[in-house]
Amino acid sequence: MQAQSSLWEAMKKELKIRVDEVQKPLESIYFGGGSPSLIPSKELNLLLEDIHKTFSISNKLEITVEVNPDDVEKNYLEELLLAGVNRLSLGVQSFFDEDLKLMNRVHSAQQSENALEAVANYFTNYTLDLIYGIPKSTLESWNQNLNIAMQYDPPHMSAYALTLEEKTVLHHAVKNKNILMIAEEEVQEQYNLLTHKMSRLGYVNYEFSNFGKTGFFSVNNQNYWNGMPYMGIGPSAHSFDGVSIRSWNISNNHLYTKALNQGKLNFEKEVLTTKDRYNEYIMTGLRKVEGLSLDHINAHFGSIYGQYLEDQVNRQLGLRNLYWDGDSLKVHQQAKFLTDGIAADLFKI
Repeated sequence: MQAQSSLWEAMKKELKIRVDEVQKPLESIYFGGGSPSLIPSKELNLLLEDIHKTFSISNKLEITVEVNPDDVEKNYLEELLLAGVNRLSLGVQSFFDEDLKLMNRVHSAQQSENALEAVANYFTNYTLDLIYGIPKSTLESWNQNLNIAMQYDPPHMSAYALTLEEKTVLHHAVKNKNILMIAEEEVQEQYNLLTHKMSRLGYVNYEFSNFGKTGFFSVNNQNYWNGMPYMGIGPSAHSFDGVSIRSWNISNNHLYTKALNQGKLNFEKEVLTTKDRYNEYIMTGLRKVEGLSLDHINAHFGSIYGQYLEDQVNRQLGLRNLYWDGDSLKVHQQAKFLTDGIAADLFKI
């Protein structure tokens, strides 16, 4: 408990040291990574009080906390509301116990449904995460997952293809061929079902993995994909100045805390080149419903990059993967699942 308390105190110190990095009112505060729902509500409340004292705040501030279904209970939700939290992100992943066990999740499908019902009773703005492309899953089981989620009429949902992380139980099982990943074509079918179903239900696929009703797009997500500056507080937290500098705090809790107790920051940084920034803009722009702007490229990276894009894009236009909508280059609906590969084809190497 003492170690946890000293970590929170260190985070408060980091906020004060870095106050000059924030040049405009805060629009989003996001508590994520690890298990933020294990945060004592008292500590979260004190940290939010410090943030309000330290920074200028937008009158439309979005405060999101990631929560695990097994941590959701009435008292905790009430405490989050009292602390000023106005949006929750619920890590459901799947409504099938066999999927959750495969992904080494500690919560059950029933806990997810109970949590969703409770969250919907307390919060008007919330999102849930689902994962598709899970081993042994089918188009039918994925459709059932979506149907269960939609019974709660969530204002927002994120869905991600399963990725294997090294040193996990699932990665080891797949590597040793004890579990087989489903074919890429089946993963694509599940994604296509997702986009078609969500569109029919009135959700906007405003970014490749994110679906929201009008008025409920995540401020945090939009700012990230639009290349806006953000500041990460705490061990391992990443930051971006909105131009070319990306930095990340040391991951070790003790070393992070020790440095701040000495009035210093312990972090690393990288300076993005113009080519790096152009390639990142291509990747993020194509993932968004607005597409990417040729005018933006010419203005921010130089006409040489705008010309490069116009020359490079012809193959993807011919394949009908991309199309011009005025100044914006967008991905055709039927090619959305291929977005990352299409973007890579436009990168400047």
